[in-house]
Amino acid sequence: MREIGIGVLASLFFAVTFILNRTMELSGGSWLWSASLRYFFMVPFLIIIVAYRKGLGETKKEMVTNSAPFFIWSVVAFVLFYVPLTYAAAYSPGWLLAGTWQLTIVAGVLLAPLFTIIIQTKSGEQKVRQKIPAVSLGISLIILVGVVLIQIPHAQSVDMQTLWLGIIPVLIAAFAYPLGNRKMMELLGGRLDTFQRVLGMTLMTMPIWIGVAIYALVTVGPPSMSQLGQSFIVAISSGVIATTLFFMATDLARDDQGKLAAVEATQSTELIFAMIGEMIIIGIALPGPISLVGIAVIIVGMGLHSFQTALGRKKQLKILR
Repeated sequence: MREIGIGVLASLFFAVTFILNRTMELSGGSWLWSASLRYFFMVPFLIIIVAYRKGLGETKKEMVTNSAPFFIWSVVAFVLFYVPLTYAAAYSPGWLLAGTWQLTIVAGVLLAPLFTIIIQTKSGEQKVRQKIPAVSLGISLIILVGVVLIQIPHAQSVDMQTLWLGIIPVLIAAFAYPLGNRKMMELLGGRLDTFQRVLGMTLMTMPIWIGVAIYALVTVGPPSMSQLGQSFIVAISSGVIATTLFFMATDLARDDQGKLAAVEATQSTELIFAMIGEMIIIGIALPGPISLVGIAVIIVGMGLHSFQTALGRKKQLKILR
């Protein structure tokens, strides 16, 4: 239950991304700056936190020792996640992006066979490929039904070009984020804490973000003060607080695919938070009856994931006794 609570809290801060990226686009800001500025602003805060916790040396050691896979999976988790999201914000409202992003719930479950766990057998330790947890997949699909219900009233007012330019990039991000995150957990094996891992991944992707910023400077000019301010808020809220909380939750659940799926399913609440935020900040209309049913279905799905996680923990305690 603790992991799910942390995941929901992370979703609240993640929702800021969808709302502010959309407001920046509506005010004329470029998605190129929205993407790169977030990670530029994250670096000093993460360095201060990790330095205070005396973890810079360990972080540097892991980055050097595993430089190639560290870089690859950092790019997958951060660049292939955030570039598509900010690009899509140029074409779609925040609610549509937050809704499509919920495909990451199912994506996370489907990625299970790409990973292995070590089990103890009579002949010694053996690597076993993980299986898709059927119960977690079923519950995630229930949440996805709720997401679809929320989208139905809104999708009718969106043209096909906007729909596809908003959906396809987010589909890429939805698979890239859990894949990169899980591969990094597998690579590090718990040797770095959450703050160290986020800092290392951010530093590894800096060359790409610098390239994106240079391209933005040449093609669209410098960012406005408004975009700088909003990007700073996104960096703190979503980049530092939300990412750290979410990685913390997934670290706690990394050895159990069912629990990990439950944590990743907490991202479904981002849609609810994003919808409320856009109603307050941008002034979108109140959700209709179908959308309210969808919200109820998402809440039920989250409840089922929480129940499944608690049940699994009770079974583990009985075995230990």
